[in-house]
Amino acid sequence: MAAVNVSQILADTLSADANTRIAAELKLSEAALALAQLILAQDVDIPLRQISSFPSCCDHSASIVLRKYVKERWSPYFESFKGNAPSVEIKSRIRHAVFQGLSDSNRKIRSLCAHTMSYIGNCDWPDEYPELLNSLISLISSSSSDAVHGAMQVFTEFIKSDLTEDQILPVLRQLLPVLLTILGSTEQHTPLTRARTVSVFRQCVTALYMVKDQHPQAVKEATATILPVWLEAFKVLLNLDPLKDVSNEDNWDGLAVRIQVFKTLDVIHTSFPRAMTSYVRGYLDASLRHLQVMSETYDTFYISGSGSAPGSSEEETVEIPHLICPLFDFVSNVVRGGKAKEWLQMENLDSLEETWATNANAFVAHEEDDTQAYGVRVAGFELLYTILNRSPAQICATFQTTIHQVIATSQRARENGSTAWWKPLEASLAAIGSQSEDVLECIENEQDSGRAKLIDVEDLLANVVPSVLNQSDFPFLQGRGFVFASQFARLLPLQMAGQYLEAAMHVIESNAAGIPVKISAVKAIHNFCEGAEESAITPFVSRIAQDLGPFLLVTTEDTLSLVLETMSVVLDVNRAQWLTTDLSNSLVLAVLEVWAKNNKDPIFLSIFTEIFTSLASSIGTGVYETVVKQALPTLCTAIANSKPQEAWIAGSAIDLISSLVRGAPEGGLGDGFFALLAPSLFSCLSEAEDRDVLQNGMACLALIVRKDCRQILEWRGQSGQSGLDHILKVIAKLLQNDDESGGLVIGDLIIHLLRHAGEAVLPVLPELLQAMVLRMLSAKTATFIQSLVIPFAFLAYNQQDTVLYLLESTTTNGRNGLDILIQTWCENAETFQGFWQSRVSTLALTKLYASGRPSLQSLMVKGDIILKPETKNVIMTRSRTKTTPHEFTSVPFPVKALKLLVHDLRAGGDSATIPKAEFDVDSDDGDEEWTEEEQQNQGFKQEEFAFLSEMLGPRGVNFDNDDILEETDDEDLRNDAISQIDMQAHLVTFFKECASHNVNNFSASMEQLSAEEIMVVRHAIDH
Repeated sequence: MAAVNVSQILADTLSADANTRIAAELKLSEAALALAQLILAQDVDIPLRQISSFPSCCDHSASIVLRKYVKERWSPYFESFKGNAPSVEIKSRIRHAVFQGLSDSNRKIRSLCAHTMSYIGNCDWPDEYPELLNSLISLISSSSSDAVHGAMQVFTEFIKSDLTEDQILPVLRQLLPVLLTILGSTEQHTPLTRARTVSVFRQCVTALYMVKDQHPQAVKEATATILPVWLEAFKVLLNLDPLKDVSNEDNWDGLAVRIQVFKTLDVIHTSFPRAMTSYVRGYLDASLRHLQVMSETYDTFYISGSGSAPGSSEEETVEIPHLICPLFDFVSNVVRGGKAKEWLQMENLDSLEETWATNANAFVAHEEDDTQAYGVRVAGFELLYTILNRSPAQICATFQTTIHQVIATSQRARENGSTAWWKPLEASLAAIGSQSEDVLECIENEQDSGRAKLIDVEDLLANVVPSVLNQSDFPFLQGRGFVFASQFARLLPLQMAGQYLEAAMHVIESNAAGIPVKISAVKAIHNFCEGAEESAITPFVSRIAQDLGPFLLVTTEDTLSLVLETMSVVLDVNRAQWLTTDLSNSLVLAVLEVWAKNNKDPIFLSIFTEIFTSLASSIGTGVYETVVKQALPTLCTAIANSKPQEAWIAGSAIDLISSLVRGAPEGGLGDGFFALLAPSLFSCLSEAEDRDVLQNGMACLALIVRKDCRQILEWRGQSGQSGLDHILKVIAKLLQNDDESGGLVIGDLIIHLLRHAGEAVLPVLPELLQAMVLRMLSAKTATFIQSLVIPFAFLAYNQQDTVLYLLESTTTNGRNGLDILIQTWCENAETFQGFWQSRVSTLALTKLYASGRPSLQSLMVKGDIILKPETKNVIMTRSRTKTTPHEFTSVPFPVKALKLLVHDLRAGGDSATIPKAEFDVDSDDGDEEWTEEEQQNQGFKQEEFAFLSEMLGPRGVNFDNDDILEETDDEDLRNDAISQIDMQAHLVTFFKECASHNVNNFSASMEQLSAEEIMVVRHAIDH
């Protein structure tokens, strides 16, 4: 079938005419087979075999056409499937034709067949295409370099996606020896093909790691026999002169092998560190040698720009930075794991620092804020961070030595007329500045110990950086000076900090200054506002805000993000009490204008909300009223005029209004706030289907309920319904929605209504609770279930008899409402999120247990999981769970309540915590080389482990630490009486009372607890 006919058939499947479309769909399978056969036809010109163009709408290469057919017509496996799958016979013939194409003499034909075969393999193997794997292994075992090239491209994707844990080990026994042979055949196979063998091997290592818990002995044997052979091969490859790989003027394909080797070493070190033990020193030496040997070539092609890198012979990108980044990553991870202590002697640190400083120069022009793309400079920063954490004193001393050497060298280069004299100095300042927090900590530690400073940053700030700020002909260096000074703002005397700020403001206000230095000045102001004393910032802060306002209107993308973030931190200075009504008015107008152009960007939106909160929370006279007067009408109009296909406009406008509410004074939102907002907000929420709009609307209403519930209760719409009535309509709509992504937002709104609306909510409470119980029957996600249960927990704690009576008298789908609630609650209680939410659930369970209510005694709920021999110590994947589903015991509610309360008691850090069972399993984490201190503290130094333990608290959460959860729980709930209870003491008292008075037949319930649970309870009672 001619190519033009194939393309016409594909075009006809999109025809509006039903007859044309149906006729074309019937011919699709034949067309696809013809296309596959056409690609392989040796008697047809290459351009036609590739079918580089099609007429009309089908201007695609053959690979795209064939892949499009596979993805849309091959099988329902693909999300884009549109029906009319080919018959088994046609599929078989297409697979055969495509597989043959893997051995074609033309490289592009092989590549397009490999891509198509990857899609087919993803779908059909192993059920419909069981011979694929063996066929591919046979292909790479052949003597044909073309066949190996084609098959390796399939393997690169195949191993990653399709092997199950039961298939991995047998496949690797067949595959890896063949791959190793290809890797070593330098004369027969191209470097890119050999590089793919290393990439596939890396995926095999990852696959082994994923199944080592299921097959520990088999994986141990596999790694013991496989890894040493490959590690020896890598050692040989890395000892070859890397300059040979970049001496070819046509391509740098040889670098691809080294790139994949370093990526693979990083994976092996992470997954099976013990196997690396005897090789680490050699690989570290090779890493440093690569940096030193390649530095001159790197300078030629990437720093001075006197040459153009040739790239690769295929479509893959092969550059020196692609080698340096994984190399840095590998060294960083080895150092971070504590396995390079002997290697990290002073001479190695000096060499590493010097090499990095040179290589990083190339990326001066690419650094923008902290969002720079991952490359050599970022990888270098990471490596410095890792080494500095392991050897802070040595690195700081190295910084001191290196920076002064660079200053002297740069001065000489400048005197000799070099135009690149400034690059080493900029790179050194960037290197030290990137580690400013750790350098400052090291300086403080040395001073606290009575030792001399290892690096004199104050000297740099006083005698070096000021001269750098005058280098207007070298804007990147000049800008680096501003940023460096701001990174060490804590060390600046008040007067000098003011001088730096004055200089930065001068640059921002100057018409002559270039973009790079202006951006650096803005970033410096950002850092000063975060790190310097407020007394140093305050004299400038109003002027800074005035200057940044116009900047907002002329910047875009990353630069705009930086200006917005800087504006945000500026407004945090002295709680923005320095704001005037005129300045706040102009800032609101500027931010709204920027928002109108960027209201679809979630990153910008997060900064807009911070700015609006800061503006609204200013304690400056009349500022809040000015901000609301200027912003609220505009945002309400945006909500009202937002079209369904532009839902993000309404969603972001509601988000900004929430920010105004969040920043409002405690006295309320101000008269008329809700009256202006309500019509547009409720109209929008009643019609909206967009998830973000609904979630943002619920969150906004919850904030208003907390801040000024009176306005909601007093407002009346045109129909005469109150704000509360409208809110309940929104809740009802979301409860009926199949989309549960609203999750916790619904629960928060209901909770705050119950807490703040008082008696106003009582008339609608039965209807609301019944709707929530009904939704529990179909709820699936944990957060949504929590939203339904926690309001009942709150009511059970505060109005137990009322809520239990309502539930006992409610029947839903033939089930008692209390039964539905208790079943749902008990199954999900351990997954509840939020400090206050978890506490109210626990407190309510204590009251329900102590109530002894007859309707609760007879309820049977899901108990503990039943452990079976076939599932013990086995990770249950979804496929395993389908074939061997979990089974649970059935226990009375009072017993389950005690189990949940015991769990909470243990989570609270009680000394009765039961240690985990210890298994004598041979570990492969490489900890045999840890020091005694590190072994006792799981790889950390004692002070590091103590800090981590303090942050996490017992069993992974600091149960009674409000500050830990400050960011996730609103202030209203943090100040609630429930949040102030000493939960540990409360639970201990509860168990003691139950034991002493045999509350609700406590002794009988205790007998049904596990041995560990009984031990915890007895410990609580006896102490």
